Amino acid sequence: MIWWEDFKVGDSVEMGRHSFSAQEIVDFGRRFDRWPNPVRPGDTLVYRRTVLAARASSTRPGVGLVKHRWEAVNQKGELVLSMEGWGMFGRRP
Repeated sequence: MIWWEDFKVGDSVEMGRHSFSAQEIVDFGRRFDRWPNPVRPGDTLVYRRTVLAARASSTRPGVGLVKHRWEAVNQKGELVLSMEGWGMFGRRP
């Protein structure tokens, strides 16, 4: 289990890799908008999560808030996905 206290601003963690087939790309394109750069057959994406901010909840003492940036880059280092958002995590007892 990951607790709010485990997140430190600036921490960056590689979350995994995936190599894409042509069919996966076509299927994705039919369901969603295109990303900042195209993903091509044979591309391998590296996923990374970076902690941008963290704070304790002012109204719920057992909860902490963490703002992350999620990114994916291809083997050439080109950004193909970037998004930011807040998550809620339990605090250590």
